[in-house]
Amino acid sequence: MSADRLRTIVDTRIHRPSAIAEAAARRRRPDGLLGPTGKLMVIAADHPARGALRAGPDALAMADRGELLDRLVVALERPGVNGVLATADVLEDLLLLGALDGKVVVGSMNRGGLAGTVFEVDDRFTGYDAAGIAAMGFEMGKMLLRIDPDDPATAPALEACARAVDSLAVRHTIALVEPFISHRDATGRLRNDLSTEAVIRSVTVAAGLGNTSAYTWLKLPVVDDDPAGMERVLAASTLPAVLLGGEVPEDPDAAFRQWEKVLRLPTALGLVVGRTLLYPPDGDVAAAVDTAVSLL
Repeated sequence: MSADRLRTIVDTRIHRPSAIAEAAARRRRPDGLLGPTGKLMVIAADHPARGALRAGPDALAMADRGELLDRLVVALERPGVNGVLATADVLEDLLLLGALDGKVVVGSMNRGGLAGTVFEVDDRFTGYDAAGIAAMGFEMGKMLLRIDPDDPATAPALEACARAVDSLAVRHTIALVEPFISHRDATGRLRNDLSTEAVIRSVTVAAGLGNTSAYTWLKLPVVDDDPAGMERVLAASTLPAVLLGGEVPEDPDAAFRQWEKVLRLPTALGLVVGRTLLYPPDGDVAAAVDTAVSLL
């Protein structure tokens, strides 16, 4: 990002912070949640708020905010991209850049389970709450739910997500729930179980959160441990589901092929992808995004 553009954002934050709410009020809302393809294509950038800055081999890839914003603007300008997922700091920068008109905006809610910490499962709601999302006029709220059978912090995390689903539903706002069955490995690191059985179990738990599921969608990983795995995963619920991108893969083409197969299933409504598209191995954000959009 140019020094002048970055300085404009900083100066606005210093001298006229009310400009952020003004930009949100002016933002042109999307006509619907799905894009022209009938699918949802969202660029995710809520990783930094959880201390997860790695993309591929670079442990601090997402640490330069100006570069991240440049990559986001490129991605959001590509045809077929109709949404973005991030925390308040990133979304407010994008509002000041005028990059959110006509986009589905998803506010990231619980970022308290910092990556690599002993309290990672205790994923507190330290980002947006439902009232904040409604005040900004955004379309969805996203929450992460790690279910570790051996960690008692899972129980309050489940309850907090259920209450967030309720708070969004009374405002007729979509709750995008990203569930995992998780375990600590021998080194103490929290790992998500991406086996078909584990993801199915996570789906059934997430789908039952709250007083109503009318405004609940799921954000799910693609399993690859058997050919019909994702058919079984998506058969576990009637809730709309979008596929997450996860870590930057060594073979992006293989990931694209997986997504393409799953997107043919009836409840698969699109993609929510971050680092895979923002930090592709060849550095070409536009090409990576265009390839993902072509799958829709």
